[in-house]
Amino acid sequence: MKIALWILIFFGTFSVMEFMAWFTHKYVMHGFLWSLHKDHHKKDHDSWFERNDFFFIFYAVVSMSFIMVANNTAFWYGWPIGLGILAYGIAYFLVHDIFIHQRFKVFRNANNWYARGVRRAHKMHHKHLGKEDGECFGMLFVPFKYFKK
Repeated sequence: MKIALWILIFFGTFSVMEFMAWFTHKYVMHGFLWSLHKDHHKKDHDSWFERNDFFFIFYAVVSMSFIMVANNTAFWYGWPIGLGILAYGIAYFLVHDIFIHQRFKVFRNANNWYARGVRRAHKMHHKHLGKEDGECFGMLFVPFKYFKK
């Protein structure tokens, strides 16, 4: 029974992280911490590292904290929560940083319906250079309209 609960918590955490990414992107990155996110929209820097990457680091610290607490206490739920956050972070990095923004030159030829939809949605998000009037703040689950031809 414990393994089933562990798996449920892991996948539940992964799913909640999509909401957290949307919420953080819409209300924090395009809100009071726009100063850390704006270089991602304007590319007004010469560095490979963006101030926007601090959000990735924040969630990595949250993930590691859950795992460390689970490892040192009886709070075993911290393992599936921390690993669920980590798995979402890896998925986000693969889809957003590698596939969409090509920070590493791999997955360039992916052209299935899901890849095209996610790419279209993100392109619509980046057409807005300011913090206002944004659209499509999610990453892995985007509105169905972006999957239509």
